[in-house]
Amino acid sequence: MKIQWYPGHMTKTRRMIVDQLKNVDAVCELLDARIPVSSRNPDVDELTAGKPRLVVLNRADQADPVVTKQWAAYFRDKGYAVLECSAKDGGGVDRFPAAVRTLLADKLRAYAEKGQVGRTVRVMILGIPNVGKSTFINRVAKRKTAKTEDRPGVTRAKQWVPIDRGLELLDTPGILWPKFEDQSVGMNLAFTGAVRDEVMDIEALACNLMRYLAEHYCAALEERYKFHPEPEDSGYDLLRKAGQKRGFVMRGGEIDTERMAKILLDEFRGGKLGRFTLEMPEETKHV
Repeated sequence: MKIQWYPGHMTKTRRMIVDQLKNVDAVCELLDARIPVSSRNPDVDELTAGKPRLVVLNRADQADPVVTKQWAAYFRDKGYAVLECSAKDGGGVDRFPAAVRTLLADKLRAYAEKGQVGRTVRVMILGIPNVGKSTFINRVAKRKTAKTEDRPGVTRAKQWVPIDRGLELLDTPGILWPKFEDQSVGMNLAFTGAVRDEVMDIEALACNLMRYLAEHYCAALEERYKFHPEPEDSGYDLLRKAGQKRGFVMRGGEIDTERMAKILLDEFRGGKLGRFTLEMPEETKHV
């Protein structure tokens, strides 16, 4: 499933990021804790080379907590500071200013030695569309400063957001890459809603998600949909079984798999199925 989704404003965003780097002390990259690889733009490393980096694993409340700890260790090994949080309910967000100041401790010490005590630290916030960037910024700022909507690509222009007397954030539009060569990347982004459902085959998407959950989180499927996945079941078989249990039976005994597909994706994204991570550090070649 190759997904092409690169509106013109993405090219402008790249240029803006490069132009603004000289004005910031550090870069904070928001990732979806459920898909830390797929929710990273591979261009960010090249675009922000040389700047101190903080990785925020957002939506940690929806991700498998054991695997999130593994990802945090993985990124720390790469030399990044890491913060786990849930912007939607505010969990962990209050640790952000301290994490930034720890990351920039050497730089702040150098400022102090030059007599620049209290100099404002500026941090660029990056992330793909719908990773929760605006919600995160509003939580950190403790007020509504950035526009938020539960759909990709809402933030279109840069904006500076003062947090306290010593910290400012630069909000940037979400940035995606031109195409997803790896089918699983496009699939993972679609599972979590980072790609609009209108461009997807919802049933095919739900079949793939069912198959993954049956392999890695079988108990959660059993508990939610009241059937036991068999090893030989295809994703479509699983979708039909769940639809049957939900009573989505049409005239003639046909199962309404399209309706079940929408329910599955809604419940997965809403956290009603449980806490899942769709990518594991040991499967990662490079990030």
